[in-house]
Amino acid sequence: MKPISRRTMLQGVGATLALPVLDAMLPNAAWAAPEQLVQNRMGFIFFPNGAIMKDWTPDEVGEKFSLPKTLKPLEKHQKDFLVLSGLAQTKARANGDGGGDHARNSAAFLTGAQPKKTSGADIQAGVSVDQIAAAKIGTQTKLPSLELGIEPGRQAGRCDSGYSCAYVSNISWKTPHTPMAKEVNPKLVFERMFGSGEDQKAMEERNFYRKSILDFVASDTKQLKNKLGRNDQRKLDEYFASVREIEQRIERSEAEADLARPDVEIPEGVPKDWAEHVRMMYDLMVLAFQTDTTRVCTFMLANSGSNRRFNEIGVNSGHHQISHHRNDEALVANLQKIDEYSVKQFSYFLDRMKSVKEGDGTLLDNSMLLYGSAISDANRHTHHDLPILLAGQGGGTVKTGRHLQYEKETPMNNLFLSMLDRMNAGVKEFGDSTGRLDQLS
Repeated sequence: MKPISRRTMLQGVGATLALPVLDAMLPNAAWAAPEQLVQNRMGFIFFPNGAIMKDWTPDEVGEKFSLPKTLKPLEKHQKDFLVLSGLAQTKARANGDGGGDHARNSAAFLTGAQPKKTSGADIQAGVSVDQIAAAKIGTQTKLPSLELGIEPGRQAGRCDSGYSCAYVSNISWKTPHTPMAKEVNPKLVFERMFGSGEDQKAMEERNFYRKSILDFVASDTKQLKNKLGRNDQRKLDEYFASVREIEQRIERSEAEADLARPDVEIPEGVPKDWAEHVRMMYDLMVLAFQTDTTRVCTFMLANSGSNRRFNEIGVNSGHHQISHHRNDEALVANLQKIDEYSVKQFSYFLDRMKSVKEGDGTLLDNSMLLYGSAISDANRHTHHDLPILLAGQGGGTVKTGRHLQYEKETPMNNLFLSMLDRMNAGVKEFGDSTGRLDQLS
């Protein structure tokens, strides 16, 4: 049978739906050549306000290491990620610019560039690593990149010690002067991924009748299934179940928002619960990678310097506020709780990535997912010995399941160069890089 095109879309009135990788999309001999299937994905997850590093950093180096308290939620995934210690992002430091470490944290995180200290329109940072990759490979997918977040942000105004709010609200930069605004509404992300430019009337009718995107492509689905083997039909059913489950969760979030504050306009599809919001965004990332809608994604768990309260885990003071703990034991304990709670959500993401089979491996095996920040100890505003995890094997090019300790002040941009190599981006240098990061493979 002639292979189905990797770009096959299910078509319907006012909607299209991308497909996951199916056996029928590969040449007859492709099962014996998994390299024909592998397409590396690159994801960057940012958290603000640093971490309690004594509860983050393993005591042992190498393969035989015990997970410290904060990383305990990742225990079942220990063989699937690297803990990288000793990395630094020097351009997040003041370097003569005074206060504003939180704004520099997010602005320099993926750009490796010193942000210009301004609260005006003349913002300047650098092109971020995700956008370098998107410029090289983005034409191969529907979306060159996807930028997600949890907290809305501003692109103007003053937010941190004379720095523009644009620095606080973004980690992805298309040019040194143009940040890539993130989307915080799961419904809008879903429609960007699976919509087909339907007109406003069609969108209103679809929302009114609450029809699933699966209903719109039902006819095309039936025809496709008749051409597929049993294994591909199972994959398709599992994929459709994931799509529909996300739709239902978005609908529930809309209903809860309307009930909670009927007299205030609330963005549709934004869950009230932080963890549910985060997990919904992680699920959308999985779908985006699974369907090859994009191979590059960034996700801000919060804006830099976020002061959100985590009442659900017993932390009733603002995150940024307690990050300046001055070694107060109670504040340190609360900050560690937030760190661990965020890692727990990342563990959920790895669960979902590993659940998607791709060739002889999983979606996680063919991805590189960086989880971290460009600030370590927020109490002292330090930007070395950063809290960095790298999950996924990058298509077999990364040897996971280890704690790697690098020499102090090793540029984090060396890691980005190494990741870009695995995306075939052809970049020779990045920021203050001194070469590729060794020991990854």
